[in-house]
Amino acid sequence: MLDSVNLKRLFARLGIQNNGRHVMNLQKILLSVALIALYPICSSAQQADYLSAKESDPRVLQWMVGSPPPPDKLIMQPQSNYFSFPRLRWTVCHIRELLPTKQVSRGLGSASSFEYALLPQIDALEFTPLGSNQTMTWRESLDANYTDGMIILHKGKVVYEKYAGCLDELQQHAAMSITKSITGLLAQILVAQGTLDDTKLVSDIIPELAESAFGSATVRQVMDMTTSLNYSEDYSDPNADIWIYSAAASPLPKPQSYDGPDGYFEYLQTVTGASEHGNAFAYKTINTDALGWIVSRVTGKNLADLLSQRIWQQIGAEQDAYMTVDGKGTPFAGGGLSAGLRDLARVGQLMLNGGELNGVRVFPESVVDSIKRGGNKSDFAKAGYRTLEGGSYRSMWWVFHNENGAFAARGVHGQTIYVDPTADMVIVRFSSFPKAGNAAIDPTSLPAYQAVADYLVSKPLVF
Repeated sequence: MLDSVNLKRLFARLGIQNNGRHVMNLQKILLSVALIALYPICSSAQQADYLSAKESDPRVLQWMVGSPPPPDKLIMQPQSNYFSFPRLRWTVCHIRELLPTKQVSRGLGSASSFEYALLPQIDALEFTPLGSNQTMTWRESLDANYTDGMIILHKGKVVYEKYAGCLDELQQHAAMSITKSITGLLAQILVAQGTLDDTKLVSDIIPELAESAFGSATVRQVMDMTTSLNYSEDYSDPNADIWIYSAAASPLPKPQSYDGPDGYFEYLQTVTGASEHGNAFAYKTINTDALGWIVSRVTGKNLADLLSQRIWQQIGAEQDAYMTVDGKGTPFAGGGLSAGLRDLARVGQLMLNGGELNGVRVFPESVVDSIKRGGNKSDFAKAGYRTLEGGSYRSMWWVFHNENGAFAARGVHGQTIYVDPTADMVIVRFSSFPKAGNAAIDPTSLPAYQAVADYLVSKPLVF
């Protein structure tokens, strides 16, 4: 928690005088960037006991209902902690009402359509969670994981679709760090097309980063997060770098005495190195912001416009997406995307099909082949992900290296695009799990996904 003592320490690091007005302004900044960093700030979201999925449903709690809503039902920024549980269960569908965003246009074409062949029997499938000796049904797992939206594609058809919590067919939902995988995908497309050389040093493309730790890293090391950076995202530490980063990224006006970096790109120029790059995987959001800058520099387009042009308008998306931005209008490459459930299913099917969707070649098949091969397993193992043992990380996608060849885009609080080539299956989940880290959800969700895959493989379906 940021008590008065820790706030004073933070003010000293930011060069901010400790008076009442600046305390208030900095508190506003910190609260407003809770979503930008895409983790909860307050310890209330990390307590051991939570309301259940049904009890915490925003429709049950009546958040923001009324004209106007009662004061105790308001979710606002910066005064209220809009990303603490259970408020976050409303916030994940309403980010545009709290923060400035940039549109990811679907264009003017018609949306592509899905065929439906629903399999209600999926709800009754049973599996055993990791570390447990009791079985659970697929339907029970949805509530256990605070699922807001779930869609399963098999052979390109929708076999399962559910909405809950704040989400319905018309809503977009925060994709969190799925955004990283989308940014990585765009970079990998540019590599395949010869627009981006992933063997180049970052400083060769972004001279402004020459004096930072990124300057001596290769583009590939940034894409695979094998950079070595002095950067901590430990939210329990008031002296962690995340607070400086968050203050820089805030879209709200800075206090008059603030003299720190302004915006994502300025902050990246201040990052120092820890050791030699390329020796270990370390998951740090600022890598993706650096990659977003690289991608924007070589294409001359900001990330939201590039995503619209290269992906969203090509897949027949049915809704615009949007991305949060910093005070200079730079889209948040590391976690700012909100999108519709079915549109992320289209992205998943695009990956399953090797870059083709509805007869349209969106990008070369080599893009997905590169991602599926994965990164260096020994580098990845050093990060100590117990639920992802044997996995790797490539172009900001998580590669499981399991028998099914599955790979995924993942985001905090339970966001997932899970692609299983063996089962010809794509699963997309939106969630608002109380804890940020997916380590709390994986023991239930990963065997649940495998149970559906096993069912689809063992029961060949003829559509």
